[in-house]
Amino acid sequence: PLKRFDLDAAILFSDILVVPHAMGMELDFVENEGPKFNNPIVQVADIEALNITEITQKLSYVFETIKNIKTELNPQTPLIGFSGSPFTLACYMIEGGSSKNYFKIKQWLYSHKDESHKLLSKLADAVIMYLNAQIEAGCDVVMLFDSWGGVLAEPAFLEFSLPYLRKILAGTHTVYNNKYIPKIVFTKGAGGWLEHMAKLEADALGLDWTINIAKARGIINSQIGLQGNLDPVLLAIGDRVAIKAEVTRILHDYARANNGDITGHVFNLGHGVLPMTNPDSVAYLVDIVHELSTLRL
Repeated sequence: PLKRFDLDAAILFSDILVVPHAMGMELDFVENEGPKFNNPIVQVADIEALNITEITQKLSYVFETIKNIKTELNPQTPLIGFSGSPFTLACYMIEGGSSKNYFKIKQWLYSHKDESHKLLSKLADAVIMYLNAQIEAGCDVVMLFDSWGGVLAEPAFLEFSLPYLRKILAGTHTVYNNKYIPKIVFTKGAGGWLEHMAKLEADALGLDWTINIAKARGIINSQIGLQGNLDPVLLAIGDRVAIKAEVTRILHDYARANNGDITGHVFNLGHGVLPMTNPDSVAYLVDIVHELSTLRL
């Protein structure tokens, strides 16, 4: 992507489910369906069987890839490493794959609370090891994706997701080789919980497209950066007039809530690039963000 687009950073993509796979779960990618676990968690013994002692050895291919990427990247271009959050990983591990209603994971949370916490704690320990190894291999920034945290009721989010995000942030390198390592947290659908997210020891919070960025800036203190939050469907539609108008609105809204400037904002989509998106639209978005960011808003 950096050879094709004028991006400001690179991100290593390694599917989030490599972590439970390394813990002993059987992972397949099914055409037109996505990832599936052949042995989803159905009983407490399945949690006990998960092994995190060899996480870094089994995921060594990720760390070798990071080292290879760093030799090719411009030294001024940061490389972002990432992992799924414990709750998001647990969703896949218990549901067996994607889900429409998250019935199985919620059944565990409400009916097997202690066992759910045991699983989430084990996953948090695994993610800490995974992210630290990414940093040690050369990643300059790390990001936690709590992609399904927004499917929880707020009290459940505060009990089953937020504490484990906090645990990971506390356990991940803050400084490595005399270099500060920023940490970003993204919870999709968490616009109503930003006052809780703001208490995390994160350097930046990712925002989906459902919250106005000015409102988010008003809730979160200026010491925490914001990342986001263009609706990815707009990019897939590809209407350049509409893309420019929405980029302008986001930048103006942020500046309005940030003493007139756009510092502390990493422009991004509110979620991933959709498969039908024309790459030319991505190039246009990157160029228009750079152009508008140089203007006095």
